[in-house]
Amino acid sequence: MQHLSSRRWRAVAATAAVIGLVLTGCSSGETFTYTPPAQVDGALPDDTVAAMQEAVDSAVAASGASGAIVGVWVPWSGTWVTATGTQDRDGATPVDTDMSFRIADVTRLMTCDVLYALVDEGTVELDAKVPKYVSGVADMQDITLLDLCNGTSGAGSSETVAKNAWLNTPERVWAPLELAGYGLGITRVAAHTTYRDSDSGYLLLGMALERASGMTASELIAEYVTEPLGLPDTSLPGVKADPPSMNGHFINGVTGGYTCAAPVDITALSSSAGFTDSGVVSTITDLGRYAQAEAAQVLRKDKDKPNRFGAPLPVAADAASWYQATGGAYLVGSMVGQHGWTPGYATAAYSDPTTGFTVAVVLNDSTAGATFAQYLSWELAAIASKAPAASGETAPEFGLPFTAGQYHQAILDAALVCVEPPVE
Repeated sequence: MQHLSSRRWRAVAATAAVIGLVLTGCSSGETFTYTPPAQVDGALPDDTVAAMQEAVDSAVAASGASGAIVGVWVPWSGTWVTATGTQDRDGATPVDTDMSFRIADVTRLMTCDVLYALVDEGTVELDAKVPKYVSGVADMQDITLLDLCNGTSGAGSSETVAKNAWLNTPERVWAPLELAGYGLGITRVAAHTTYRDSDSGYLLLGMALERASGMTASELIAEYVTEPLGLPDTSLPGVKADPPSMNGHFINGVTGGYTCAAPVDITALSSSAGFTDSGVVSTITDLGRYAQAEAAQVLRKDKDKPNRFGAPLPVAADAASWYQATGGAYLVGSMVGQHGWTPGYATAAYSDPTTGFTVAVVLNDSTAGATFAQYLSWELAAIASKAPAASGETAPEFGLPFTAGQYHQAILDAALVCVEPPVE
């Protein structure tokens, strides 16, 4: 079993209208080609677009964001890639679909891609113990690299402790182990058999992969993910706080709600605050293309050995049976993807591996964490899944275990309460 690195494979065909790519190359005389499901070259029906636009507008208003960029690709019906709103709440510069943004926890999928690539090449083993590659974590002697990828290390998240520092000193350069240490100090849950949303695990995994390969995390993601998939606008930036082109914000909380009229710009943030957990920057077209390829596991020559998404665990004890996690991903019905937040942005991307149906979303405000991007992506998916087939096409048997109405209401229920700032 081999993983396709950019040393051997190159994206040789892609179109802007569809999330299509063909990867070819040769290694020991072998050739690999990925051809996604055929995509109707045209817009989605007007009624479908109108319903989705209403959903986006509602989410922008509820979240406190000033803008959103979304992409929806329905192979049997059409596409919808659009930008809504402005760079800033009181600004006149519109958001556009070419803008870059931080993709938050979708980075985790890429980090796990690198893990499986290095396993396929024989550089590491999935069951290698973490202390073999990361110093200072001797108490993780029973935890494997696979546990870090699957979210089953038992470790907690650094987010609660580090959040204020991220927001107040965005230019700060973090050492990955220092940041992960905040989560490692939290009481752990049972390892191997319990999923836990832990940024610490993906930070440690990035460190381990760097140590094993002798390459930086940025180089690894380029080598094994972005270059093979032809994602020219996607990268893990250097630690300097260089801003993406879409402005990102957060809103301060006060007694009774949030000062929505005074968002704080946090576009410039050191990528070290997210590193291999949430540090990658991309665009909506790249993100959609990546989500589709990732769900189908096109980077794996033999994606069933081992099956990265084959043994998911419940996201929580009270989670719906259709909502599970493994391999750096969430499994939502038949869709595979991720959602998350990083200062300034909330992002989600999901795709159905059988049909190629794909949704990607970013909101330029992180006040409520991932909530609004998560719910919006699911609402859009529910709307778009019912899009009728274009002329000459046949809609597949595809459905989701929830309705658009459920998540439209969830967005309204979670809306930020805006209040006037306190008088000085």
